[in-house]
Amino acid sequence: MKRERGRRPRKRVCSFCVDKVESMDYKETHKLRKYITERGKILPRRISGNCAMHQRQVTLAIKRARSIALLPYSVE
Repeated sequence: MKRERGRRPRKRVCSFCVDKVESMDYKETHKLRKYITERGKILPRRISGNCAMHQRQVTLAIKRARSIALLPYSVE
């Protein structure tokens, strides 16, 4: 198999750092839905493009929203 050279994907910029968001709220489900797949899984950092700090905040907010039934755990 031949490796492709010179074709590096562009580094994604954290959307929360651009907007200068300091904390993530679990009640903002319209924002959190962007970081969940159609099957209900949390998107990883390399796909969502978040920095480590904001990815942890998003994950915690999604888990909190799931526990009080604002977001689904999975799709039936």
